[in-house]
Amino acid sequence: MPQHDDQVLFEFLVLEGAQAGLSWSTILNKRSGYRRLFDGFDVESVARFSDRKIEQLLEDPSIVRNRAKVNSAVGNARAFIELQGEYGCFDAYIWQFVDGRPIQNRWKTLAEVPANTPLSDAMSVDLKKRGFKFVGTTICYAFMQATGMVNDHTVDCFRHLECRKMGVKAQKPTRG
Repeated sequence: MPQHDDQVLFEFLVLEGAQAGLSWSTILNKRSGYRRLFDGFDVESVARFSDRKIEQLLEDPSIVRNRAKVNSAVGNARAFIELQGEYGCFDAYIWQFVDGRPIQNRWKTLAEVPANTPLSDAMSVDLKKRGFKFVGTTICYAFMQATGMVNDHTVDCFRHLECRKMGVKAQKPTRG
């Protein structure tokens, strides 16, 4: 479902980056640990995490204890705040990639759903240019799916129509 709350968008950005190379179920099982240790995904708080705090995080098994991923979450919080300053909110920045409305795909099978698209490529390039880490094109596309920027429910899924009602922008099915 479309997400427009900056705190939720930051949470999804952190979790999608943490998921890289792992199963989504692993991250779902650690989501409460992330919420607790990352101060409810308060971006201002995470941006102030010190090296000492990062070392403490790396000792806690309730999150993925990968130094590069934890460091990226802190660095991404700082870059996120910069984007909020530039655009007024992260929501305004990120939703510009889809002209402010969810893309409505009409996939018949999960095999048709791409891992990335030209839009996720563009998002990835721009986020990296702005200092974000763990924002490759596949991560960006997963972020777009998770935040409702793209409706990739197959047409036979009960959620497809519900999500379709959330926006009307259509895109021809393409393979990334």
